[in-house]
Amino acid sequence: MRQRVLVAALVALSALPAYANEAEPAGLSPFAGDFGNALWTVLIFVLVLVVLGKFAWGPVLGMLKEREDFIRKSLHDAKHDRDAAESRLKEYTAQLQSARAEAATMVENARQDAERLREELRQKAKSESDAILKNAERQIQLERDRALAQIRTEAVDLSVMIASKLIGRNLSKADNERIIEDALKQVEARHQ
Repeated sequence: MRQRVLVAALVALSALPAYANEAEPAGLSPFAGDFGNALWTVLIFVLVLVVLGKFAWGPVLGMLKEREDFIRKSLHDAKHDRDAAESRLKEYTAQLQSARAEAATMVENARQDAERLREELRQKAKSESDAILKNAERQIQLERDRALAQIRTEAVDLSVMIASKLIGRNLSKADNERIIEDALKQVEARHQ
């Protein structure tokens, strides 16, 4: 490619002095002169092209190639970073949905546990109140039986005392027990 450009430039430059002579009638022109002058101009031009090609175009083209590589790498890195960000976003979205589902499950479990605990407490309170009520009824029954027994004892003692005063004499122990039992039977018959 370079060789073709150089050949085309050489042909164009070698034809320029002839064209310049025809276009300008007389005066100063860089192409005015003879073939030797044109040859030196072409040689200097080629020398400048070679020097520029070796020392300027190479580094310039190298820098352009480096810049192109840097841009390609930057585009590749940006695409890679974008893909990674999209992947992380999908992961975070999935984790967020999972966390929401887990939170909903935890709330539902807590609600069920609270309902179960409330029912257990209700049953426990009912059983405790039933036990307290039965205990109170049993205590009342015991106190009633104790009071009736005390009343019977006092009634018997009172009856014996009244009977002994009425009879005027003291009865034997067997007589006392028989009278007491008869009196108790009569009291029980009245209460039933």
